[in-house]
Amino acid sequence: MKVPFVDLHAQYLTIKQEIDKAIAQVIAESAYIRGPHVDAFEEAWARAIGVKRCVSCANGTDAIYIALRGLGLKPGDEVITSAHSWISTSETITQAGGRVVFCDTDEATFTIDPADIERKITPATVGIIPVHLYGQPADMGAIMAIAKKHNLWVLEDCAQAHLAKYSGQFVGTFGKLATFSFYPGKNLGAYGDAGCVVTNDDRLADWMTTFARHGGKGDHVMEGINSRMDGFQGAVLNVKLPRLPAWTKARQRIAAKYDELLEDVGDIRKPEAAAGREHVYHLYVIRTEKRDALRKRLTRAAISTVLNYPRALPFYPAYAYLGHVPEDFPAAYANQSRILSIPIYPEMTDETIEYVAGQITTALNYRPETRPSGGASQMPNTVGKSTKRAIATWS
Repeated sequence: MKVPFVDLHAQYLTIKQEIDKAIAQVIAESAYIRGPHVDAFEEAWARAIGVKRCVSCANGTDAIYIALRGLGLKPGDEVITSAHSWISTSETITQAGGRVVFCDTDEATFTIDPADIERKITPATVGIIPVHLYGQPADMGAIMAIAKKHNLWVLEDCAQAHLAKYSGQFVGTFGKLATFSFYPGKNLGAYGDAGCVVTNDDRLADWMTTFARHGGKGDHVMEGINSRMDGFQGAVLNVKLPRLPAWTKARQRIAAKYDELLEDVGDIRKPEAAAGREHVYHLYVIRTEKRDALRKRLTRAAISTVLNYPRALPFYPAYAYLGHVPEDFPAAYANQSRILSIPIYPEMTDETIEYVAGQITTALNYRPETRPSGGASQMPNTVGKSTKRAIATWS
């Protein structure tokens, strides 16, 4: 069995007729850049998560940059963010004129550690960018309390957390602004790059809209940038959005199935959903000290895996100037060599899930000296039939 990391074509086949019709409509209307389909999506997404305004843009990285410019970041301003994230979160701080201050992560959830945020605040600190990593909400209660105490703004990076909730409230609705990515592989993905910023601040939304459209098409009240969602992406997202709740439940079901099948397997540590947080499992990330060997075995079994992310941000050459050492971020540093993202997408069948879990189980629990002479068919009855099939096909 061949298992892709994510199967976008399988998803397309479930909505093919509507997608094809929506794309054809964009072509018929020549509505290629922004236009009615993008306008409709902005309104629909704002309504879906319960905010006043959605400002669409070309991608999730631009969304963070636009938001930071809207917040008026100045040279010397320090912004605290997670040491464990994709570089978009941190590079945009520098690009917008600020200074990145990295913070360690909570050991259990991979999300930014509020206690370390408090330690990193200085007179130059102006804001915090928590990342809802892998689909798990950060501890927004603690983060918002810290922000209020120190008079800091909060910009939520929700690129991996569409419809995730903290204490029953959608992420993206806690801070002054929030950003989303609609990169194809995201829980709500376009068929190309796309992103947005959401806010309840009309003045800020108007400024960001102008800035992202060359500073105001026709009047140019400022020097802006060119970051616009194209019509195809708006049309695709409009088709997909109504299905997002069902896709989210499917991801949660698959995660629960993995949780069950990987219980007590080797030294695996499964993803932990913290109390009061609704994880949407953009990624299902396991931890094991045998990560590299396991990944090789899964590759041989035709199971695709990904490292999200192979190195904590402070330890890339881009941030060598900060002079960080492993002891500065013990949790983020330790996870570098342990994390492994295994396949998860809404269309996965139980047989596929069991195959993946079975291959992981046999790789980490296999003991040559105790293997029954009859081979995999002699596995104990506590192992499911599909898992036995997976083990039997191991080579």
